[in-house]
Amino acid sequence: MARKRRRNRIPQEAVELSIESLNHDGRGVAHLDGKTLFVSGALPGELVTAKYLKVQRRYDEALVVDVLKPSDKRISPKCEVFGICGGCSLQHLSDADQIAFKQDSLIDMLKRLGHVEPKAVLPALTNEVPWGYRRKARLGVKYVQKKEKVLVGFREKGTSFITDTRVCHVLHPHVGQLLEPLALLIAGFSIKDKVPQIEVAIDDSQCILNFRILDAFSEEDLLALKAFAEEHKLIIYLQTGGPDTVEPMQTQVQLNYSLPEFAVDFDFEATDFTQVNTDINRKMVSLALKLLDPQAGDKILDLFCGLGNFTLPLARHCKEVVGVEGDADLVDRARINARRNGIDNTRYYLANLYETIDHEAWNHETFDRILLDPPRSGAFEIVQMIEKFKAKKIVYVSCYPGTLARDLDVLVNQKGYTLEAAGVMDMFPHTGHVESIAVLSKK
Repeated sequence: MARKRRRNRIPQEAVELSIESLNHDGRGVAHLDGKTLFVSGALPGELVTAKYLKVQRRYDEALVVDVLKPSDKRISPKCEVFGICGGCSLQHLSDADQIAFKQDSLIDMLKRLGHVEPKAVLPALTNEVPWGYRRKARLGVKYVQKKEKVLVGFREKGTSFITDTRVCHVLHPHVGQLLEPLALLIAGFSIKDKVPQIEVAIDDSQCILNFRILDAFSEEDLLALKAFAEEHKLIIYLQTGGPDTVEPMQTQVQLNYSLPEFAVDFDFEATDFTQVNTDINRKMVSLALKLLDPQAGDKILDLFCGLGNFTLPLARHCKEVVGVEGDADLVDRARINARRNGIDNTRYYLANLYETIDHEAWNHETFDRILLDPPRSGAFEIVQMIEKFKAKKIVYVSCYPGTLARDLDVLVNQKGYTLEAAGVMDMFPHTGHVESIAVLSKK
């Protein structure tokens, strides 16, 4: 008979801690009785009191209650629920200090985990305005019976509770200013306790709110929702089950974003993966092409190509681009977007890049250059056999420096590439999320 796993008891009393450094996700690092604590809302050099959130075997997690001795780098956060809400973690640092932290965190991970160091550190890509940038989000919704109130927002740090938020400054204003009105709208529904989340998708001119519902709306609910949508210029979708159940409440719309520098634009669906930050995405694509330096006669491989965010701009500057992606809907969207932009020098393949791909036709071709843009899990399987493509240059776009460091370890220390440069791109200001880019070459 298997033993039940005993839960570690969370201490209820606050503790006084001296903060030594920041960890990779922006939490303060302290030690108490020989054990590491990661403390949300704390900065190096500070003396704080903190309450425990979680007790783990190797480390504990805590949240600042009071700052007894502040760092000279601490600033006043813009958001009134900063420190409670899990949506942001770095609003107490200036924009410049956030960038410096992310750049240092990236280089440290490359050295420590990847045993690599770039010959040059790229200037960080930053936002013109680091607020209201987030165009895609999943918001939690909860009817709290004791308070007779609906909450809409991100979850609290370390809990499953929804943060009581009136305004979110990182969400696009079209939605960030509507959290309280949305909560009041849902509170009037007949199924106010059966709406667990709202997914946000915003393009250059339209805003979709996809309501996940566990029961059917009444006619009165639908009328109220329609009136709210008309008042606030929203497009409402409803989702009764998995992703395949998403339907428009009235008319299907086509979302679109553009990359003016390359004269391309992209149609996408509300459920498609697209970058959340349009400003940084445009700068990122421009930088990636500059680093990859495509030539007119090149054949380029774009791995984890999605709906063609890099593929189509690359196709404007080379002979051919081969895009490979594991999501069938995105592959279809990439082909459609190529046609609508009049681009005919791309090929697309559906393939799981985490499995054996020996049978894939494109896997037996050679390429002049490669662009990698994997999800958080990285591209470990691909980099193990990257030499077969004989590419002289690789640009790697990463959303997690831990897997980037792991993969660069293979590319540099096993496959003979040189890490020419690396740097951060501030895709998610005020959070500990580190988006980065690296360029490698081989003679």
